[in-house]
Amino acid sequence: MQRTINRLFRDSAERFPDNPMMWEKSGGVYQPTDYRTALRLVEETAAGLIRLGLGRGDRITLLSEGRNDWVFSELGILFAGGVNVPLSVKLQEPAEIRFRIAHSGSKFVIVSSRQLHKILPLRKDLHELEGVIVLDDTGISEKGIVTMAEVRKTGRELLYREPGPVYERERSVTESDPANICYTSGTTADPKGIVLTHRNYTANVEQARAFFDLPAHFVSLLILPWDHSFAHTCGVFALISGGASMASVETGDTAIATMRNIGKNIKEIRPTLLLSVPALSDNFKTNIERQIAAKGKAASALLKKGLANAYAFHGDGCVNGRWKGNPLRKPLHVFYDRILFSKIRGGFGGRLRYFVGGGALLDIQYQRFFAAIGIPVYQGYGLTEAAPVISANRPGHMKMGTSGRILPDLQVRICDDGGNVLPQGQKGEIVVKGENVMQGYWRNPESTASTIRDGWLYTGDMGFVDGDGYLVVLGRFKSLLISDIGEKFSPEGIEESLNTSCPFIRQIMLFNSQKPYTTALIVPDAAAVLQKLRESNLSPDSPEGQTAAISLFSEAIRQFFVHPDLKNLFPSVWLPAAFALLDEPFTEANGFINSTMKMVRWKIIGHYQQRIDHLYTPEGKDPYNGLNLEVVRRMGESGGGK
Repeated sequence: MQRTINRLFRDSAERFPDNPMMWEKSGGVYQPTDYRTALRLVEETAAGLIRLGLGRGDRITLLSEGRNDWVFSELGILFAGGVNVPLSVKLQEPAEIRFRIAHSGSKFVIVSSRQLHKILPLRKDLHELEGVIVLDDTGISEKGIVTMAEVRKTGRELLYREPGPVYERERSVTESDPANICYTSGTTADPKGIVLTHRNYTANVEQARAFFDLPAHFVSLLILPWDHSFAHTCGVFALISGGASMASVETGDTAIATMRNIGKNIKEIRPTLLLSVPALSDNFKTNIERQIAAKGKAASALLKKGLANAYAFHGDGCVNGRWKGNPLRKPLHVFYDRILFSKIRGGFGGRLRYFVGGGALLDIQYQRFFAAIGIPVYQGYGLTEAAPVISANRPGHMKMGTSGRILPDLQVRICDDGGNVLPQGQKGEIVVKGENVMQGYWRNPESTASTIRDGWLYTGDMGFVDGDGYLVVLGRFKSLLISDIGEKFSPEGIEESLNTSCPFIRQIMLFNSQKPYTTALIVPDAAAVLQKLRESNLSPDSPEGQTAAISLFSEAIRQFFVHPDLKNLFPSVWLPAAFALLDEPFTEANGFINSTMKMVRWKIIGHYQQRIDHLYTPEGKDPYNGLNLEVVRRMGESGGGK
């Protein structure tokens, strides 16, 4: 039997027909759609697409916010033997969208009404595009534009009259057929289309489910973008495989409004698990601390004491089934849990068992925090080319500060620059082999050949496997900094630690390219800085206030040289010896952040080259230089609103 996504979904629909599969807001209330209904809608979508002219192997671009029809559309494409090309709704530049549609050779685009304005002006330039399918009724009546309701109506008619060819198309799909073409962010060159087959996905689902029990009663609110490979595999296919359910975030009028709905929607759905990335974990932690602080100094002191006791109680986690905590701390931990941590968990609906963390490595301080409050983040590692999960921590096997153990039926090597396998404990490139590894890059044989060699995927990530068998990921080789003596090091862990430890740092990027010392570009959290100044009766307009503000950042960096818990985390030569404060945050709008929320370092360096050069002068190395003082002064003018 072919191990396809089609088979995975149909099996679940037949085993769990009455289970809720999707939850979506309608009339202000979350309404369920069961597996039986979902299967019917997917079949109608597939039949309608076939009637519209979709052939086996044809590509369809899907551009929509997370919603029921995102999943039904994708499954319909796959049932019809097509290939889904999911795009991020965060893409704004017409050229970026045009490139992906044209390069994939998409025959149709399925788009929500909120994203339709991005597609309509491009149609004249997309010669292979035959039609646009809008998920909503927009009232537009133009040749080549139809609604999904019309597609499904013709699909129902075809299924009624002649269902055989539709089901035959579904069954004709093989596990080696492409299911998705997922495009990279394209921060250094044209985006590459990652071809993931049906078996890539189903293999990774099997691997992930060997680590995590996802029973039919589980429900998740899918906060991450649904085109994101992590959310796609772990949030959609893995849940479907066990008859569990997923909910979409209520869409607001703007991206910020949608983000603001997350907290409310969590309380409404009461999820049993959530998928997270470091940026979301940071938001959750910040909101918890703000809510506690709003209750007064006594509540903040209680949280501080409870966390300190919990950190000692949990220790390094439960490594390979062996608890590494302090049992003498348990009675006090039970006390703090009853009066404090259980109430924090109530803000997540009261049923949340754990987060599964992906993206960049979550700083160990965050891992300790969420374990302390009773909602651990099981940090994992992966990349889209591996569909995407490679390793993960899990219940009973959680070693904080690592990305967990390698998934079953997956081989991992750590190799040097020449491709030679290194001994355990030595750092090098993470190299992977398994059924979840991509087929290759679409229409890009050169990149495919350089990335997959002898069946092994060269990830471009640096890491090592520790003595307990846990993978430690150190960062991207392309992001490595180089000291003046030629030593290479990853900035990402240092940036994360500085960001985590200092509430006044909003964003930070380190720089060193064979220079005498490392420097940092810092985007301040202006609101936090101004609040600190007000508490000391200081103004950002005064020399005293400006000096005090800059001292906040100098002291945060100094702690990594002197504080007992921090001074041994990183070699001192890797830490910034000078920093520049910036007015403008790194955002997707200015191109300094990509659609996966990672810094586009080369763009930031190019834009701020003069500030970086200034940091390597005697004047610039002084943190109280005129440029930094001026940024603090302008903070006062903006009122901390940036």
